This record gives sequence, C-alpha cells and structure tokens, in this order.
Amino acid sequence: MESATDRMRKRVGIPVQVPVLGSVMLPPPEKLVYYAGLGLLAVCEVVEWPIALIIGVGHTLADQQHSRLAQGLGEALEEA
Repeated sequence: MESATDRMRKRVGIPVQVPVLGSVMLPPPEKLVYYAGLGLLAVCEVVEWPIALIIGVGHTLADQQHSRLAQGLGEALEEA
C-alpha cells in the first residue's frame, strides 16, 4: 500500500537539486512524458514550435487552475 507521501509525489512532482537554480520541482512522470511527446512532435515538424509551445503552456496553466480548485475544495471540506 502506498504512503501519503508517495501519492503526493505522484501528483505534485519530485524535488531535484540543480547546481545553479537550486531546488526545482519536476512534474510527475506522466506529465514529463506528455511534454516530451509534444517536444518530439515539434522536433519532427509534425507540429510547429509556436503551436507546441502554446499547447504546453496551456496544459500547464490548466493543471495549475485544477490544482487550485482542488485545494480550495479540500480546505472548504476541512472547515465543514
């Protein structure tokens, strides 16, 4: 059975120490695969770079909005 920490790492990401930048949060593996696939499509010129960038940024913003909504819902349930 997974611990709460393991489940949270799968949802939030894994902290990695980068020499110049310090601590950076890597996205969960399934999101890394999504971004890598999008980058591969751009490299193979299936999708143009600006379109791939817009899709990637839009996906990231949608994930952040979903996370904020879920956090707000969780806080409301804790108060109830």
